[in-house]
Amino acid sequence: MKTPLFLLSLPVLLVPHAEGRAADATPERDAFFESKVRPLLAEHCYECHSEQKKIKGGLALDTKQGWEKGGETGPALVPGEPGRSLLLKAVRYEDSSLEMPPKKRLSAEQIATLEQWIQMGAPDPRVAAPGTRTANPTNRIEEGRKHWAFQPPVKKPLPTVRNAQWPKNAVDRFILAALEARELKPVAPAGKRELIRRATFDLTGLPPTPQEIEAFLADESPQAFERVVDRLLASPHYGERWARHWLDVARYAEDQAHTFGVNPNTSAFRYRDWVIGAFNRDMPYDEFVKRQIAGDQLGESPEQTREQIASLGFFGLGAVYYKNSDAAKAAADELDDRVDTLTRGFLGLTVSCARCHDHKFDPIPTQDYYSLAGIFRSCQLTNSPLAPEDEVRKFDAAQAAIKNLEKQLKEVAVKARMESLESELERVPNYVQAAWQQSQKPKTGKPAALGELAAQTGLREAQLKRWTDFLSGKKPADFSSMRPWSHLLEKPVKQMEGSLAGGSEMPEEVVAVSAAIRENLRTALLEWKEALTKNPKGDGLKGAAKELDTLVGEKGPLAMGQDELAQVHSGFAEVKRACDEAKKNAPPMYPVAHTIMERKAEDMPVFIRGNPAKPGDLAPRRFLRILSRDMDPPRFTKGSGRIELAEAIANPENPLTARVMVNRIWKHHFGKGLVGTPSNFGLLGEAPTHPELLDYLAIRFVETGWSIKNLHKELMLSATYQLSSASDAHNERVDADNQWRWRMQRTRLDVESWRDALLAVSGQLDASLGGPSFPLSDASSRRRTVYAKVSRHDLASLLRLFDFPDANITSDKRTETTVPQQQLFVLNSPFMSEQARHFTKRLHADPDLADDAARIQRAYTLAFGRPASAEEQDWIRAYLREADPKDAQPLNKLTRWERVSHTLLSSNEFLYVD
Repeated sequence: MKTPLFLLSLPVLLVPHAEGRAADATPERDAFFESKVRPLLAEHCYECHSEQKKIKGGLALDTKQGWEKGGETGPALVPGEPGRSLLLKAVRYEDSSLEMPPKKRLSAEQIATLEQWIQMGAPDPRVAAPGTRTANPTNRIEEGRKHWAFQPPVKKPLPTVRNAQWPKNAVDRFILAALEARELKPVAPAGKRELIRRATFDLTGLPPTPQEIEAFLADESPQAFERVVDRLLASPHYGERWARHWLDVARYAEDQAHTFGVNPNTSAFRYRDWVIGAFNRDMPYDEFVKRQIAGDQLGESPEQTREQIASLGFFGLGAVYYKNSDAAKAAADELDDRVDTLTRGFLGLTVSCARCHDHKFDPIPTQDYYSLAGIFRSCQLTNSPLAPEDEVRKFDAAQAAIKNLEKQLKEVAVKARMESLESELERVPNYVQAAWQQSQKPKTGKPAALGELAAQTGLREAQLKRWTDFLSGKKPADFSSMRPWSHLLEKPVKQMEGSLAGGSEMPEEVVAVSAAIRENLRTALLEWKEALTKNPKGDGLKGAAKELDTLVGEKGPLAMGQDELAQVHSGFAEVKRACDEAKKNAPPMYPVAHTIMERKAEDMPVFIRGNPAKPGDLAPRRFLRILSRDMDPPRFTKGSGRIELAEAIANPENPLTARVMVNRIWKHHFGKGLVGTPSNFGLLGEAPTHPELLDYLAIRFVETGWSIKNLHKELMLSATYQLSSASDAHNERVDADNQWRWRMQRTRLDVESWRDALLAVSGQLDASLGGPSFPLSDASSRRRTVYAKVSRHDLASLLRLFDFPDANITSDKRTETTVPQQQLFVLNSPFMSEQARHFTKRLHADPDLADDAARIQRAYTLAFGRPASAEEQDWIRAYLREADPKDAQPLNKLTRWERVSHTLLSSNEFLYVD
């Protein structure tokens, strides 16, 4: 049933977590506890609050039962209510009698982690009895190999089905067999309009044009839909759409959130564009994997390496942490980011949970975590040139020459200041007295403007400005030569009438102070000259010499502009001309990519409980034992080991790599993966609903050369993909979640497709490919949203409002929320109003649309891919015939036709795809 024209989607408020209720277990919640909370408790709390060591105050925190029971002061925490949780009050030091840990307060970040955990409902997957010791790693790995995900995919015969007419390909045989086993039947196929809209959004993130729809409707051949799929896969917009899915996994962003200074990665777009190009070229997935891990080691020539080195942005754009307070921990956090993104992204494993202890669920010992971390510790983030070596050398040589000239310019400037200061100090009293006069507020009138005062007194305006700015601030008190000025301000001085130019007499106290400052500066000048003669660089200046060096600095009262320096020293002007000429003729900066590169390769020790200050045994750089043939995999010896790591992950015999990617692609086509936890195939992840189908697709994926486009085609040409989204009463009772795929899932557009579709329908979309990112705050930009800047520090409000993922961590799926702010944006934002105006203008500018009836039909085809019903046409025409009351304020100052356009663009039908 279609949404009536003027019934906009009503906001459904998210229900907050039930008061005081523990969180329902989910892999994401459990992973948060394992990676963030358990290590924190182990390092800072277990020493006094664990059954393996001691229990102070009756409180054990090494088990879920322990904190649920609480200690002598009551329950340790109340799930969902940080404000009522004693644990949080203790770590915040809110009560002097209850301050934990007692030796050293937790950092603000650690306290925030505990607060977030409690707010989430305190998820805690620990089920082992207190005091249980970790099993022998070898035994755990042998036992863990029984888990389905660690066993090689097996290609079994296609299942037999009763309804042999329904399947279009092998995918359907597996789906139908599971349906028939549960007495379920697939619903009818989707109509051609639904199907082309679904396929076009799926593969390009854009709506189909009316011309594309009509061509598909007119093509009655059995290959009609296959031709649509081939056309969409060949479109450059395909790469833009599917690159965005991968960029979520790669936690792509263009700056940092964990540093005090936000340093933008201005060349981050090169990685994004590389991913887009890789999808458009249908780069084999095994090569796609290897290039992102070790692209710098795969080129057969320097030219080939440069072409693919942007692929290393997968790691090169990772998290960077502030290192001044605890550099070792920050460095460990950066390694953790790389291990986590690598293993969850390519392998679907939460290896990061083994950072502080053996993984509590999966067969991954802590040593295996540090085997991988050691690979990345043997690398460093850098900016790699994307230009030939001779171009780089020319640029570097030009910059070295400029740097040398700037050094000469500074030396000449110092010499010029030395020569001019002697005579200039004679005029210091004049500047001080003029600055004092400027600081006074006569009873009548205002102080003279600086330019006027400078002209009256014969002083240089720029110099006078520097003196008045300096003496009016707080800095004079920091300089011994300026202390007379501070003393002057501490006692009342008779106010001066008139002006210096008018012959008025300066108060004696001011005259004395200005003379004292001059003498102090003369003394300092002698020390400054002597110090700079011995050490021209000025390193280690002390006392009066250091003070004077500051006063002649860029903003000091004794500074001189470059024009002023040129007037007093001819050599300065000559060097400045040479410096300016060198800058003018210097070649432009060569392009770079943010990458990861080799440095000294060495194994790293296991950090006991994740603490860098407590190193244990060395962990050899090698692959995970659970994914290796034997219990002692070969050590990585080629540099850091990245190339060997890449080959191990992209190995066809690896049981996870193909499965994980196949599942991701299935998820984006069908709304949910065959494995419901796309980045967790471990024991805490969900089991596949159709394990034999997953194995079949993984094997086919490898057999067809790891071709992602072939996989798209096989899935989309299946009868399963081409089902309608209609409901069925019997099927709903048996399988309300549609996990057995008896119908197509209705899906909501993500923010990128929604914004792009608005621009496309209104005729405003800029379809140009690649290049630097643009800020979404720029209302004039009409580029696709994949090219918008992604900030970890300050995410664009539109992305934040419509469920864009957190770019600080790898993301396997988008959360979907429906909150009032989204509807308010749709109703009130200037962006929506602007698209409504352009949409209306497009309809009225088309010469083929002679009247409102034709425009209404075209509007519906553009927005929804279907014609308007007779009832919808009647509603709109009736609305257009009416006039606004004379005293009414038009909605967002839109005309009636523009309001119709606004309503169509704001409707649920525009936002959802069947």
